[in-house]
Amino acid sequence: MSYFIDRRANAKHKSAVNRQRFLDRYRTHIKRSVEEAVNRRSITDMERGEKVSIPARDISEPVFQHGSGGKRTVVTPGNREFVEGDRLRRPGGGSGGGAGEGGPSNQGEGVDEFAFTLSREEFLDFVFDGLELPHLERKALVDLDEVRPVRAGISRQGVPARMNIVRSMREAHARRIAMRAPIRRALREAQEALEAEEGKDPVLRNPARISELKEEIARLEKRMEAVPFIDTYDLRYNNLTNQPQPSSKAVMFCVMDVSGSMTQSHKDIAKRFFLLLYLFLERNYEKVELVFVRHHTAAKEVDEEEFFYSRETGGTIVSSALTLVDEIIADRYPPGQWNLYVAQASDGDNWDDDSVTCRDLLVERLMSRLQYFTYVEITPHAHQALWEEYQNVAAEFPARFAMRQIVEAGDIYPVFRELFKRRVASP
Repeated sequence: MSYFIDRRANAKHKSAVNRQRFLDRYRTHIKRSVEEAVNRRSITDMERGEKVSIPARDISEPVFQHGSGGKRTVVTPGNREFVEGDRLRRPGGGSGGGAGEGGPSNQGEGVDEFAFTLSREEFLDFVFDGLELPHLERKALVDLDEVRPVRAGISRQGVPARMNIVRSMREAHARRIAMRAPIRRALREAQEALEAEEGKDPVLRNPARISELKEEIARLEKRMEAVPFIDTYDLRYNNLTNQPQPSSKAVMFCVMDVSGSMTQSHKDIAKRFFLLLYLFLERNYEKVELVFVRHHTAAKEVDEEEFFYSRETGGTIVSSALTLVDEIIADRYPPGQWNLYVAQASDGDNWDDDSVTCRDLLVERLMSRLQYFTYVEITPHAHQALWEEYQNVAAEFPARFAMRQIVEAGDIYPVFRELFKRRVASP
């Protein structure tokens, strides 16, 4: 068995390998701290690192020590309390503060904790660990952005890294045979003529002819040796060509209710949910586009800045947003070429007849083209007509429609992980 040891120096004299092992070992503690950090952070500092503390007792490791062993009799000078055969009491905890296992001391100090800081990349790794876009499929050929190099025969030109050794040696061997064949034939004829001339009677021999044949044989042997073993003409290279691959492009529609019934607290929770979604897609997928849609009585496609920070408000007609999403899909994102996702956040307040319209839009037009639809309702109160109509949609499309309720900011991260957790592929 071969072992490869990476002895490259780490940046700033730190051991990246040991750090990664440490993170893997205490993953449970770190994930708990990350979840707490996500719940208490504001929108603007969601991407920074995090300081994590682990109880010192949890990072202690077992050690081997030499014990006394055997049966021994010990005489202690100055002993006035014990006699042979007495059992010694276990010593109690000291009165001083410190990191003892006996719990907090009378000075109010407890068990020490080991603290360290996660970098931004490590923090986001733990935030989005085990998450994915559900039902992502390979779509038809869209453009030539996504290609894969494949073998396409042999070429006379190329880089040394792609040299085909076997084919080059075969070409060199064939060239040597072709170039040496006439020389070898002439050499054989000259050697036969020399043998015939030397086999004659000494009186009939022609010394000049013998000298001429020897010179010819020497010249032919030099020509044989001059034929190179391999020449640049013999070199052959593996030819690679870029072959278009099925695209896994995806578009995520972020739909947020900004009506008057959505309080500032509700909007902040919705923004934090969509910011988590934005960071998740930006970090894990290269071919994902984001479309931001805000709605009250009317829906409008906006940019990222306006989506998160605009203060527009009004009444509520949810179907206007779904209608706009349907128009955008028809205009820019053919389902045969794109994976389509929708994430909607609302407080559930909507006209009853419009909730029925939303259900019809989803069942008849959208769900057949979408990979996944998520709906989060931000409200501590009882559900209204929109939730009930969406339940009918979820019953008809159980694998591609998910809905959850968020009551407070602490529910955002658990709900997000539940909506986008990695699904086990069905056999």
